[in-house]
Amino acid sequence: MAYVGLKIGDEAPDFTLPGVDGADHSLSEWVSKRVLVVIFTCNHCPYAQAYEDRLIELANFYSVQAVQFVAICPNEAEGYPQDSLEGMKKRAEKKHFPYPYLRDKTQQVAKKYGAEVTPEVFLFDKDRKLCYRGRIDDNWRNRDKVKDPSLKIAISTVLSGSRLDPEVAEQRALGCTVKWKWGD
Repeated sequence: MAYVGLKIGDEAPDFTLPGVDGADHSLSEWVSKRVLVVIFTCNHCPYAQAYEDRLIELANFYSVQAVQFVAICPNEAEGYPQDSLEGMKKRAEKKHFPYPYLRDKTQQVAKKYGAEVTPEVFLFDKDRKLCYRGRIDDNWRNRDKVKDPSLKIAISTVLSGSRLDPEVAEQRALGCTVKWKWGD
């Protein structure tokens, strides 16, 4: 696949971003976690909305295994006001996200990672090396028809100490394009 940004084996770029909880959050905050799952997502995208409950369930399921989920919204908010920090706070309150939901207002973090769509997953091992990038599963419309729970497989594989086969380490994410600011 011809992804921009991070490649398998690359180190997670550091960041400090404001969260819907009113605090700033940095990559170093989760140093003790065995797996870090960074999801670039937003509020308005139907793909992102379709995956919210699945992500909540995965985060809750894996929380006892030292897996940290972090959601980041990189979209410009002028054209998509529901993706502003205020809109994010409302969504997080409604959905009760069990993970930090952060605002990348400058879009610099999304650019460093190479995020292209929402939702798009970047999974890192305990050394914060990228092990998986891409989709959550193979059926955004109907969770009952999922045949390849890609993210769940990736998390379990990394937790077991194994590496993903190259052909499954990158799975094209399907979603709305990141809404970049004009002129950037």
